[in-house]
Amino acid sequence: MFGIEIDFQRWKSIFLFMCRTIFSFIVFVLCLVSCHTHHAEVSDAPRSVKAQRVQAVSFVDRDFAGMSTADDATMLAFKLSGQVLSVDVGKGDFVRRGELLAQLDPRDVELQVASDRSQYERATSQYERMRRLLDRNAVSQQEYEAAEAAFVQAQSTYENSRDLLAETKLRAPFDGVIERTYVDAYQRVESGQTILRLVNPASTTVEFTMSEKSMSVLADTTSRYYVRFENYPDHLFTARLDSYAKTASDASGFPVSLKLNKEEVAGYRISPGMTCQVMIRTSDNNSNEVAVPLTAIYTPAGGGVYVWRVVVDRVELCAVELGELLGRDMVSIRRGIEAGDVVVTAGVYRLKEGERVKILNR
Repeated sequence: MFGIEIDFQRWKSIFLFMCRTIFSFIVFVLCLVSCHTHHAEVSDAPRSVKAQRVQAVSFVDRDFAGMSTADDATMLAFKLSGQVLSVDVGKGDFVRRGELLAQLDPRDVELQVASDRSQYERATSQYERMRRLLDRNAVSQQEYEAAEAAFVQAQSTYENSRDLLAETKLRAPFDGVIERTYVDAYQRVESGQTILRLVNPASTTVEFTMSEKSMSVLADTTSRYYVRFENYPDHLFTARLDSYAKTASDASGFPVSLKLNKEEVAGYRISPGMTCQVMIRTSDNNSNEVAVPLTAIYTPAGGGVYVWRVVVDRVELCAVELGELLGRDMVSIRRGIEAGDVVVTAGVYRLKEGERVKILNR
């Protein structure tokens, strides 16, 4: 009896262990099924995205980096050689038109002027005397003409020397700022040697370079030009094409110059050297291309260029062919989608084919 009781207890323990094991397995299976059902419910929930309706390209914007340049800038020099007596301005000084900037020692020229004046006065006296004598037929016509020629020559020499005396003083040809001086007082300079650089502080000129591929827009009569300065980001200045070079001296591009509207920039301080962005807008009504934001472009690791098109409430992957950049944040699409399609513009790398979406910015 004792042995039978021990076997019964053993079988009872085994039975209870098996019951607990089966119960734990059932609970595990139920939890697994519950988790799978919950995951399926979550994955079927629509993903929130931002989207935009595709528009046909009616115009094209092209952006270029530019810089304002001086309307008036010149290197000033003396027309004759000599010793610099004084430099009356310094770097950064504002000067008015006609103001004295620098001068040469005038003593040598003053001596020359005095000598030429003496010759001129003598020739004048001789000419007048010959004219009176000719009236009385006291001298020949030939003698009179020789005196007249000497008078004209002496007068020209005297006037030239007086002009040279005036050239010993260097004056400002227009209102401006001294950008740099190149000589000091008492330094001897040669004729034509640069003394200083004068720049007009107010600028209405903008220069930039563009590639050969974009040069055709300059000949397009529909092209419109706009400039935005970093100092005035909220204002878009209108401009006109001033000039451009048809040849390039290096690989940096073709230089182009624009002129801003003087009345428009009157209330702003536009100085030479200010950086800006140039935008050229051309109409493109005959194009079949459409425009989308750059953020709508999807380029997976496997290759290709795509966008996610929204059809009702689900997305489908569309292969597209890219065109040109339009401004800073748009790109043209040559084929793959059409005007009126709705494409996802944010979160394109998190979507899957056929996934439900909810448009936040509808």
